[in-house]
Amino acid sequence: MSFIAGVVALALVTALACAVPGVFLLLRKDAMMTEAVSHAVLPGIVIGLLVVGALDSPILILAAALTGLLVVLGTEYLRSTGLVEGDAPLGLLFPALFSIGIILVSRRFANVHLDEHVVLVGDLNLAAFIHLEVGDVSLGPRYLYVMLAVLLLNVAFVTRFFKELQVTTFDPDFAQLSGFSVRRLHYAFMFLVSITITAAFYAAGSILTVALMIVPAATAHLVTKRLAQMMVLTAAIAVVGALAGFGAAYALDAATSGAMAFVFGLGFVLVLAGSRAWSMLRARRALLA
Repeated sequence: MSFIAGVVALALVTALACAVPGVFLLLRKDAMMTEAVSHAVLPGIVIGLLVVGALDSPILILAAALTGLLVVLGTEYLRSTGLVEGDAPLGLLFPALFSIGIILVSRRFANVHLDEHVVLVGDLNLAAFIHLEVGDVSLGPRYLYVMLAVLLLNVAFVTRFFKELQVTTFDPDFAQLSGFSVRRLHYAFMFLVSITITAAFYAAGSILTVALMIVPAATAHLVTKRLAQMMVLTAAIAVVGALAGFGAAYALDAATSGAMAFVFGLGFVLVLAGSRAWSMLRARRALLA
């Protein structure tokens, strides 16, 4: 597999892995939780890297994901006290954890590729640089298989718990009365989100991972309100955006993950404008009828 093909494949798999849980995050109104977790996993990644020594280690990914889960648990605890309301717990927790991570990066990894730039926007090209080889045959970037495993894990989880996720997302009170373990499923789902964010961190960074996870789902939500259709459309938008983002980055000699996020954002704006124009046209036709 050529280097360019490897970068494209990694971009596609990373975008899809982030898009799958992104649908439920958007519908649960937990988009900002993604932002918080994407920052909070940084100290876990740095500490794990110091211990394990490899960014693609499953041990590092799981350990860092637990750090991200601390934000979820801490946020719910602060809200339960009744002393801190709204999004204030997120504003209290994730900047503290993120700043710890930044200090660790600047102190321990100042002279290697894990710097502040990679922390913020990631580097798909760098993540795709090391290939998995069997004999003399290149099977593509080694990190591609890490993200592929995360994608399969996300698909398996959503498939297995689709009914439970659907009920707890749209009617959590009914789900609780029906015997669903809403809190347990929420923690399991957020741990899956933390794993996805941690794995995508190397390729997309702490900021752009949020775009890959939320914007395709938000764009699909403008078009359809049916969950099954929204999931399919979200996956399609993720694929198209990843390919278009890579093409734009290649043409402009820009950062691949940054170009992907820009294309996703541009797509959302265009669909939003088209949706509003269509709504106005239908309203005008209704008045004239």
